[in-house]
Amino acid sequence: MKFIAIIPARYASTRFPAKPLARLGGKPVIQRVYEQVAGVLDDAVVATDDERICEAVRSFGGRVEMTSTAHRSGTDRCWEAYCKQGRTYDVVVNVQGDEPFIRREQLEAVKRCFDDPSTDIATLVKPFAESDGLEALENPNSPKVVLDAQSRALYFSRSVIPYLRNVPREEWLSRHTFYKHIGLYAFRTEVLRAVTALPQSPLELAESLEQLRWLENGYKIGVGITPVETVGIDTPEDLVRAEEFLKQHPEFNR
Repeated sequence: MKFIAIIPARYASTRFPAKPLARLGGKPVIQRVYEQVAGVLDDAVVATDDERICEAVRSFGGRVEMTSTAHRSGTDRCWEAYCKQGRTYDVVVNVQGDEPFIRREQLEAVKRCFDDPSTDIATLVKPFAESDGLEALENPNSPKVVLDAQSRALYFSRSVIPYLRNVPREEWLSRHTFYKHIGLYAFRTEVLRAVTALPQSPLELAESLEQLRWLENGYKIGVGITPVETVGIDTPEDLVRAEEFLKQHPEFNR
């Protein structure tokens, strides 16, 4: 199978304008993301709506596509960028442009989901550790996932799922394995085309989680499990933490 990574990158951001161009260890964030995926998948391209990002990617020798400013989501931007490739791939991997520490083994885990021919879409989860604490488990900004026996997603929620009846909440993390969703997605090409045409669904609107639209429409989401936390960058404060992480993990410096 042929896999292409498409990395949506917008200049405008409420919490961190110009985030893809912010410097992390002497390189733009978007360059670090690109370098992490370019050697793992068959191809990689940045999808942006801003000339400044476009020029930055070209300056470090990366591939880039200019896309519309009107897209509602990174998924839509990925589809437009894919359509401009002029070649075909079996799977499109949507890698967030603010994940400079995405690892080879995480990408490989997502790729393996497509060994099952029934997988339409794939994503990643990380088990919550008991040391994470109840506050992390209950954080609505950290969606949870429940899986079936074949490691497919049954449901995603901002609430804690499942609910452990007759178990004190302080014991939940020691009595059950809860899964935290990590927002890396991969789509069979024909599925990506189809999901971009779907209207928003009731569950998606209720939880503000795009992946619920796909589940409601019957798509099967395979799930890879990773023991490693990603270090996303949403705010300037996150960038400071990312700098510290980089100092402690020299393997990310090439």
